[in-house]
Amino acid sequence: MSENAEEAPVVEEKKKPEKPQRKRKKEKGVFALYKIENDKAVRLRPTCERCGPGYFMADHGDRYTCGHCGFTRYKPVENRE
Repeated sequence: MSENAEEAPVVEEKKKPEKPQRKRKKEKGVFALYKIENDKAVRLRPTCERCGPGYFMADHGDRYTCGHCGFTRYKPVENRE
């Protein structure tokens, strides 16, 4: 190498910021409504009293609500989770 040759400047690589890990979404559909125990399907949520079987009520922490007719049943205070 010759003495007059200039060295190329060192270029630092930019580091990409780490992406936060995604949280796992809750299961949807039938898997959220039933649980299998001893080869039998057990309902996890109550059905609507007005609409009948097949209409599950949504769990809102302190109450259950039917999305079809709007019926609401409040949970007892000692059983709230």
